[in-house]
Amino acid sequence: QVQLVESGGGLVQAGGSLRLSCAASGRTFSRDFMGWFRRAPGKEREFVTTMSPSGTRAYYADSVKGRFTISRDNAKNTVYLQMNNLKPEDTAVYYCAAETVGPMTTPGAYNYWGQGTQVTVSS
Repeated sequence: QVQLVESGGGLVQAGGSLRLSCAASGRTFSRDFMGWFRRAPGKEREFVTTMSPSGTRAYYADSVKGRFTISRDNAKNTVYLQMNNLKPEDTAVYYCAAETVGPMTTPGAYNYWGQGTQVTVSS
């Protein structure tokens, strides 16, 4: 059974940092683009970032560029999202996802999804 499981969410003050992890199981994802999306209350799911299978290319939404960093460890079948200088508007459920066409910014292009982890940033 293929699974993506996110962890690392929580409550943090504005300006703080969090590191999310997404552990994949069931098959190797070393050939997939791995991305992060988020959904804030009352809003649609939006693209945050995605990374190429080799880890050499990363793409970011303008809203997080310079603050968030995606990375991956293919040996561990895990992708990470380091979030610095967090803002209240970053509050959302964060999801990791995988797709093989890449790099894609639309949720419909992704084949596998995690259950999400809540990130709450207080002002």
